Amino acid sequence: MKLLLDTHIFLWFISGDKRLPKGMRDSIRDLNNEAYLSVVSLWEAMVKYQLGKLPLPQPPNIYLPIQRQKHQIDSLPLDEARKNIGVMSSFLTYKKHRGRVFILDIYQKMSY
Repeated sequence: MKLLLDTHIFLWFISGDKRLPKGMRDSIRDLNNEAYLSVVSLWEAMVKYQLGKLPLPQPPNIYLPIQRQKHQIDSLPLDEARKNIGVMSSFLTYKKHRGRVFILDIYQKMSY
């Protein structure tokens, strides 16, 4: 099975967060599955890190690729996704509301 991890799922997975259900954790760890993390997730993490809403031991452009490789999760670049994975759309939209920045994510959908 091919898995496209949402940003928070990836962060919960690498940190061992208990909010990630055991079944999801097992699916990501299963070497018979292919787990992917979109470059969009790195962008989202960078924005949240810069806003002070995502504490990480290192900046996300350093820390997240190291964790992705450590856990054998493949990167899914936008150009590759558009050609090979059947992207519906991938982008970040920013909307200010009451002084806060909300990030709305529409992630890549995989068609197999």
